Amino acid sequence: MSDQLDRERIPQHIAIIMDGNGRWAMERGLDRTYGHKEGLQTVKRITAECARLGVKYLTLYTFSTENWNRPAYEIEALMGLVLSFVDINLFTDNNVKFTLIGNRQRLSESVQKKIRHMEEITAANDGMTLVVAMSYSSRWEITEAARQIVAEGLRPEDISEETITRHLTTSFMPDPDLLIRTGGELRISNYLLWQIAYAELYFCDTYWPDFHEEELHKAIADFQRRQRRYGKTEAQVEDEGKC
Repeated sequence: MSDQLDRERIPQHIAIIMDGNGRWAMERGLDRTYGHKEGLQTVKRITAECARLGVKYLTLYTFSTENWNRPAYEIEALMGLVLSFVDINLFTDNNVKFTLIGNRQRLSESVQKKIRHMEEITAANDGMTLVVAMSYSSRWEITEAARQIVAEGLRPEDISEETITRHLTTSFMPDPDLLIRTGGELRISNYLLWQIAYAELYFCDTYWPDFHEEELHKAIADFQRRQRRYGKTEAQVEDEGKC
């Protein structure tokens, strides 16, 4: 299906909620951690494919602030997977830059060190940027932005949407064009709430470990069939397209 995609209309920023790892494993009589391990392979495939298609930013919801409430053994397994996922070959082979958004202070020192190392050695890569949202939630991010604004002593009349955007952890990249959620759930789960105001939303029943390249192509094809109006009428958008 990738040959049928319009390469001029590839979303520049795709955000994904990678859901269904645990259910994928449990339906096979396996521990939930096996689903996370299989999901890691999907991360590698989708990262490489997005880079090949020309996506500029890929943001993956890896671990939310609410996930800290999960059983300790599952948290430990997830952190171990993060360390194994941060594989230099994935980034060098695909010219991908790596970075992380989220509350780094809650991560172990070994995870923080690995993340800093990967950010440093991939900083010169100028292809796609892979953004891992870890120990992240949108309410945490907006709360932190508000604290920074207050600390800077800005007057209420000096605060605009641009002010808030500039203080978010995502200020270095454009808002998502397309948000994908796998696993059949129809909710946003505290993810990029400010940034997805005008993103196109795509939900599918496929569990993340089974979300292969063809599933990604379906999501992008669906995105390309839509008309993005940003609050304008269909006629206004069509008139602008004629200019």
